[in-house]
Amino acid sequence: MSSAGERQDWQEQDRSEAKVIPLRPEPTSEERPAVAEGASNPLLQAAVGVADRVLGRGWERKAANGLGFLRRRLTGEYQVDEFGFDAELTEGVLLNLARPLAEKYFRLEVRGAENIPAKGGALLVANHSGVLPLDAVMTQVAVHDHADRHLRMLAADLVFVLPGVNELARKAGHTLACNEDAQRLLENGEIVGVWPEGFKGIGKPFAERYKLQRFGRGGFVSSALRAGVPIVPCSIVGAEEIYPMIGNARTLARILGVPYVPITPTFPWLGPLGLVPLPTKWTIQFGEPIPTDGYPPEAADDPMLMFNLTDQVRETIQHSLYKLLVQRRSVFF
Repeated sequence: MSSAGERQDWQEQDRSEAKVIPLRPEPTSEERPAVAEGASNPLLQAAVGVADRVLGRGWERKAANGLGFLRRRLTGEYQVDEFGFDAELTEGVLLNLARPLAEKYFRLEVRGAENIPAKGGALLVANHSGVLPLDAVMTQVAVHDHADRHLRMLAADLVFVLPGVNELARKAGHTLACNEDAQRLLENGEIVGVWPEGFKGIGKPFAERYKLQRFGRGGFVSSALRAGVPIVPCSIVGAEEIYPMIGNARTLARILGVPYVPITPTFPWLGPLGLVPLPTKWTIQFGEPIPTDGYPPEAADDPMLMFNLTDQVRETIQHSLYKLLVQRRSVFF
């Protein structure tokens, strides 16, 4: 886990190197090169016509934007916030890579997106499962595509010590799961995502699927109360079955320093092929927001209130999971 001094160093370095360069607007018909509209060279005209049919209209702008993106990456002329979040990289690359997995492979169905506030801060609380945290990535896609908001995810310490993962997670909007960072993001008007079950949820046995684990001490509720933002319960169905965890190589996990090493029907028996998730049908449902702005400032220090609100959020998600499971036709359809 990085120290506060180390986090400040890379934050200051990112801010000093990065700046925004506006993209060129799409050219008008008058501004387009003559070769595309009225050039006398028939071969060039034919080439442009083929490009329009194959790549679609506006391919010139897409190509220019792509080249501009690469240039900004190489020169460092891009913008990140104080937590390292790179909105351009997330929208232009990371979400575009995750979207086919959500839409084509998991056939993600999103319900209740209207419950996500159109502006201002909100805390999104979801169940966690699936051995690998693909549910967090799919939720990020759902929030962006259905609510036009960026989801800022709170992640465990392990994410920030894995080589290569640390920097990518920061740029994708992750930050350390601590109350201080969560409260700052909420007060800045961000949608913050938290999965309170942590490793207990994501690494639970298949026999305990869709049974919520403990939600900890309710630190996420404290952050929401202090920021005065609503809590949005989120229920995810489909992630439990992508890697059915039938065993745990605990000795190997201790040697590697990880919470668990899963044993599934395909892993490690099929080698790398066993890492391919099963193509289950996913549903993500965002529930009605639970307001917190009606509580006094000192409410965040009331342990009984913390317990009651935490339990309310947990029971809301659990009840929603049961309803979604009853409505589901099958795991894969």
